[in-house]
Amino acid sequence: MKKPSARTIALIFVFAAAAIWGASFVTQRLAGYHMGSFTYNAARFLLGALSLLPVVWFFEKEKPDKVKLKLTWLVGIAGGVAIFFAANLQQFGIVLSNSPTSASEAGFITGLYIIFVPLLGLFLRRKVRPIIWLSAVLAFGGLALISIGPAGISGIQFSDILLVICAVFWAIHILIIDKYVHKISPIRFASAQFFVAAILSIIAAVIFEDITLEGLQGGLMPILFGGIVASGVAYTFQILGQKSLEATLAAIIFSLEALFAAISEAIFLGAVMTPQKYLGGGIIFIGIVLSQLNKSIKKKPPIVP
Repeated sequence: MKKPSARTIALIFVFAAAAIWGASFVTQRLAGYHMGSFTYNAARFLLGALSLLPVVWFFEKEKPDKVKLKLTWLVGIAGGVAIFFAANLQQFGIVLSNSPTSASEAGFITGLYIIFVPLLGLFLRRKVRPIIWLSAVLAFGGLALISIGPAGISGIQFSDILLVICAVFWAIHILIIDKYVHKISPIRFASAQFFVAAILSIIAAVIFEDITLEGLQGGLMPILFGGIVASGVAYTFQILGQKSLEATLAAIIFSLEALFAAISEAIFLGAVMTPQKYLGGGIIFIGIVLSQLNKSIKKKPPIVP
């Protein structure tokens, strides 16, 4: 029997990572039944940071020089701050939504980060390809179909606005990585940013939320999935997959997490979006894919926990 090629194995790893990240939207919704958003993110990011330590030992055994290590931590702090805002806005958006399909909708709306990256790049005097403007129009058109119901503009939920802002912070996070990805130790950076996001979330949880042992126990499975599987395992899959795949293809596959979010919510929660919202999600996905086509880049795709 012929052994699968390195490219085939890489594709499996990347698809698996996208599927895990998509399913994590459902676990985030479940976590909201037991604990506050800051509490959940504090627990899962702390667990995620710890789960990456063995990966650091395996893939980055050699300790980097002091300059690189210092830069890794500085960028890790910046990335952690961006993740803190992005992840908590995302969690609030999922929890505060009145929609029974909040997880899948959050997946599609969050996917707008791929469109926001080049648009925010304008402020850094980066050129924006014409296809990006078409992608942005399609993406926001799809967003309108998801967010605007029979009640019109007045039916837009506050949670949708939070998710759009969340996508902006994910885009900021990506731009931070884009600038320093070749100057830092990637896995050490990931662990560092998770530690920073966890510390900030712990502080916010202590100030604004009521942390209870009962709540943590009730949301244990979402915490374990979000911390170990969605962070440690999926991030490792991303690293293994990207070794044999071009960055553009990997980025397009990672954008499938929105589709996997919808599938996971339908399977595990029995929630199905309306045809209008599926159409909106499909249009957003088309916009995302278009934004990645004919893109000659050598850098790695976004690192999204």
